[in-house]
Amino acid sequence: MQPSMDTSVSPRGRLRIGTSGYSYPEWGDAGFYPPGTPAQAMLPLYARRFSITELNYTWYQMPKAAAMERMLPKVPAGFGFAAKLTRSMTHEIDPHGWRAQVTQFRQGIAPLVQADRLSALLVQLPAAFERTDARRHYLAELLDALAGLPVAVEFRHRSWAVDRVFSELERRRVTLVSVDAPDLPYLFPTLDVVTNPDLFYIRFHGRNARGWRSGNMQKQFDYLYTPAELQAWSGERIPQMAARAHSGLIFFNNHVRAQAPRNAQMLIEQLEGKTP
Repeated sequence: MQPSMDTSVSPRGRLRIGTSGYSYPEWGDAGFYPPGTPAQAMLPLYARRFSITELNYTWYQMPKAAAMERMLPKVPAGFGFAAKLTRSMTHEIDPHGWRAQVTQFRQGIAPLVQADRLSALLVQLPAAFERTDARRHYLAELLDALAGLPVAVEFRHRSWAVDRVFSELERRRVTLVSVDAPDLPYLFPTLDVVTNPDLFYIRFHGRNARGWRSGNMQKQFDYLYTPAELQAWSGERIPQMAARAHSGLIFFNNHVRAQAPRNAQMLIEQLEGKTP
């Protein structure tokens, strides 16, 4: 099967849909990959179904240029990557070493940039990253250090959902990530705000409120969206956001039991008018 949704809902650009990560052994058991598929063979199989992926592993460890170069021949021309900024700059911040880490990260993703395959750089901030003066200043300095890259920021704490933040992102042409997540008091709300005319970005985390409260990542992202839940996005929100930006990226992070690719395909079919 060829990658879907390379063309956009908007006449102004392209919309790509994929999943957050692709290398999950359980996806073989769930039928997305043939049983026993080794990790190194998953990306080419994934690229037969989708035209972009969000790299999760770059959050856990600093990317290396050689590893990035090895990925490129495994995917078709035009296949895109969104890379997640390493946690040492978002969750476990070294106040004295983070600038050197930005430099190292830039060097690691350089092959994607040079090949014009980096669709976005995701700065995912934790729920504990509440809006304070110190954290506002740090984020401003981090965005300065990442200037020139297609940066998208995902806030998890509700305190960042204010117009002043949106205006500053707009001034910088930095994308605010829209999230679909459980309606919990501390979490960033679901919004369709577009701060960058070049790019909008949506992440579907699932709505398993009990799983989020548990702190167990496997339970947190164990959720399968219904067609009706996705229709609220495909029928109104996504077309409205697409009308305000040249291109868009949408990723499903509900990876447990290969629910993410199932929902990604479901959303693609809704947007293409194949299903209600």
